[in-house]
Amino acid sequence: CDPLVDPEVDARGSGGLAAANMAWRGCFLSWSKVDIISSPCRGNRFTLYTQQRCGFKKAPKKNEVKKVEAEDGGRNQLVSSDASVQKKTLTPPAEFPAPNVPTRSFARLLKPFVFTVGFTGCSFGTAAIWQYESLKSRVQSYFDEVRADWLEKLRPQKEGDFRKQVNQWWNGLSEGQRTVTGIIAANALVFCLWRVPSMQRTMIQYFTSNPASKVLCFPMVLSTFSHYSLFHMAANMYVLWSFSSSIVSMLGREQFMAVYMSAGVISTFVSYISKTASGRLGPSLGASGAIMSVLAAVCTKMPEAKLAIIFLPMFTFTAGSALKAIVALDTAGLFLGWRFFDHAAHLGGALFGIWYVSYGHELIWKNREPLVKIWHEMRTRGPGSGGDGSP
Repeated sequence: CDPLVDPEVDARGSGGLAAANMAWRGCFLSWSKVDIISSPCRGNRFTLYTQQRCGFKKAPKKNEVKKVEAEDGGRNQLVSSDASVQKKTLTPPAEFPAPNVPTRSFARLLKPFVFTVGFTGCSFGTAAIWQYESLKSRVQSYFDEVRADWLEKLRPQKEGDFRKQVNQWWNGLSEGQRTVTGIIAANALVFCLWRVPSMQRTMIQYFTSNPASKVLCFPMVLSTFSHYSLFHMAANMYVLWSFSSSIVSMLGREQFMAVYMSAGVISTFVSYISKTASGRLGPSLGASGAIMSVLAAVCTKMPEAKLAIIFLPMFTFTAGSALKAIVALDTAGLFLGWRFFDHAAHLGGALFGIWYVSYGHELIWKNREPLVKIWHEMRTRGPGSGGDGSP
């Protein structure tokens, strides 16, 4: 395309001058467009804009492509006027409604309250039946264990057997440590799921407790096994492992599991109430509420026991003093609005642990006999029972 203007065209008057100016403009845009496309640093988005190489170019319409100065590595980009307006505008278009902002409503807590009561009752009912079945199977398997020990002595020993080493390690653990091993494994599994990108939406919806979420009940249980931070999980599991022997020897493994699971749900419900009342709606996760219940139960039952911090073993203090300090710290954090921990959940778990070892054991666990009798009658009337009703 030759940018020179013929003298005859120039002599035609104002119309000729307009045509010449259009020729100059079309050729200039054509050269600049070719330079941009042929640049070795161009991206895929430049291939979407094509233009004629020479000749006259029509005047751009309102919605056609215009040249806009945009700094992107020192290059000029061709963007549409509509696109530039959308980039500068942060508000959604008028035809699209804004997302609904969750509002504080204590009426939404009715369903979590019913779930908390029902789950707690089912936990202790299941624990009572589990204890019944454990005692029954322990008697029936006594002779099997004796026979297994006799065969183990006759069988030639294999040195360096990995399975044997694992069995020795497992048998060396206390009953409480063996009980919490499954809880620690479940927390480790959920921690690994947080690292899967495709699981992020599911983890946020079901493994974090938030009173503003659409799902309120299941996260009350699942968030008790959920940790996003490795340090958070390690600290909680260390405290659980440290107090496992004391709490299981005091309550038994079945009653301990009922207290642990119930404490997780109850502490989450207390957190729901606190967040709804303060208006600070947000997600929470972790086993701290349930572990605080275990810690509070042990410290209430054995207030003179000596405790120490793992990093400062030279400083010791009584369990009762530690419990008072923790409760005071969480109370101050709750009323002062500290956001680092879910202080309401901590207080809920601690208060439930104190209440259970003081009064709940007498009110709940010692009144499990009617349920156990009903289960026993159902078991003896099963297809495996004899004609006289004996098992």
